[in-house]
Amino acid sequence: MKRNVELVVISDVHLGTYGCRSKELLRYLNSINPQKLILNGDIIDIWQFRKSYFPESHLRVLKHILDLAYKGCDVVYITGNHDEMLRKFGKMQFGRIELTNRKLLNIDNKKVWFFHGDVFDASIQHTKWLAKLGGWGYDRLIQLNNIINWGLVKLGYEKYSLSKRIKNSVKKAIRFISDFEETASHLAIENGYDYVVCGHIHQPQIRQVETKKGVCTYMNSGDWIENLTALEYHQGRWNLFNYENHKIQLEQRPSEDTDLQRNVEELLKSIVNGPI
Repeated sequence: MKRNVELVVISDVHLGTYGCRSKELLRYLNSINPQKLILNGDIIDIWQFRKSYFPESHLRVLKHILDLAYKGCDVVYITGNHDEMLRKFGKMQFGRIELTNRKLLNIDNKKVWFFHGDVFDASIQHTKWLAKLGGWGYDRLIQLNNIINWGLVKLGYEKYSLSKRIKNSVKKAIRFISDFEETASHLAIENGYDYVVCGHIHQPQIRQVETKKGVCTYMNSGDWIENLTALEYHQGRWNLFNYENHKIQLEQRPSEDTDLQRNVEELLKSIVNGPI
């Protein structure tokens, strides 16, 4: 049985990169039945896109999202910095799929503001080449980390995150994350929003922020490279879903690969042969 969830938020999947954990994401998506799915930026990594690397499992994620929309789920694709090429299209609607740069929803009489968050990142706004180089370096670091973790698991040790170690030991990185969260929260309070939901910094979080002007709840959906997290809203409550905490149950679920394989093949045929 799939879990019914009113709203799900995922971000920073980075399809098309070596670090993307598409198989884990598919297991999660196969376990839920969402009414609304918000893709909060950096779903497809257009910065690092190359024809030589876009595995079948990455295509399956895209196909699954399209299937959700076809079955009645409202999908909102919010653009991020790694898929910023989509921003030139502005706000568009394709059936149940909406493409936009930001989204404001009224959920149980609460104003919830969704956007990716790269607007607060000065390195992206002013030195894009450096940000792209950093993205390439991060992907290589994740590749190395995967090799190291493979060896650690074989030897019976726990996995180790190099990037988390680096982030937690560099004072500038810690300060940037803190400043990001505070800036987003203060801006939400200024606009009278009750919640602000971001991605971008790969740091899953739900916390309340209070200033002299008011209070809001800051939330970040994390990523599907290291943390493997998503935000869920159901029956009046927000929760942070962590794949690792449900790994055993999710991996024991029946696979839907057969149907997905057939659908992916049909999708590939349509791409090769052109529109029907």
